[in-house]
Amino acid sequence: MIDGARPSISKFGLGFLAHDVWNPVLNQFGAASFLFGTALTSLVALALAAPLSMGIALFLTELAPKWIQAPVTALVETLAAIPSVVIGLWGILVLGPVLRNDIEPGLHSALGWIPLFGQPQTGSNMFTAVIVLTIMILPIVSSISRELFLGVPNELKEGALGLGVTRWEMVRGVMFPYARGGVAAAMILGLGRAVGEAIAVTQVIGGFVGIQWNLFNAGDTLASRIAAEYQGAVSNLQVASLIYLALILLVFSLIVNIVAQVIVRRVARKQGLTR
Repeated sequence: MIDGARPSISKFGLGFLAHDVWNPVLNQFGAASFLFGTALTSLVALALAAPLSMGIALFLTELAPKWIQAPVTALVETLAAIPSVVIGLWGILVLGPVLRNDIEPGLHSALGWIPLFGQPQTGSNMFTAVIVLTIMILPIVSSISRELFLGVPNELKEGALGLGVTRWEMVRGVMFPYARGGVAAAMILGLGRAVGEAIAVTQVIGGFVGIQWNLFNAGDTLASRIAAEYQGAVSNLQVASLIYLALILLVFSLIVNIVAQVIVRRVARKQGLTR
């Protein structure tokens, strides 16, 4: 990949990361707008998915009746098996119109003073991509969190309940502290999933080049730009610049997975599971 990106690296250097121009006609390329779009959509999606995932995991481990645990668990895990192109198509045909007609105007009316919720626009936008990414992160984080909560020793939970605390106080004071390292790693892995998603995001994000905070406008991400343009690239420099984007994405994904591994091992050592 470094060899494939070498023409772009030689021409643009690290300035490629700071420029937000992408003009194949003039052979001017930069990754800034795609880096911004990737960070914005992924972090907002993680912020939405994290509490939902924790709620699902806690419901399945502490509150759900036995007869409903297996179907709900299977349903959540099935989400991870749905092809991303199907989720993207659903985002175009079903989710996008609902968000634009019903949800986005309400969010703008209530939270329009926040730059993220500016004037709604017609067509594809970053908010639809955020919801699609949230759906794709949800089964990963909730499944891992559920396994972590099931791994909390019963004697710790029963001891806390025996001291007279409520179930929520037991969750907050015993289960969360015991599993917080693993939950953090699960969220980091979910973030890596969001950052690397290409097809579903390409279908719904709009493909706009530029830095803007309004989620209701079109945008683009690293993975989406690669998926949308690689086959139709018209020059060697454009191909090299797309590979440069892929190299940036690869480095980020490696960092995310390494950080998750470090967190898991550190927590395991603290709990005496490994040396």
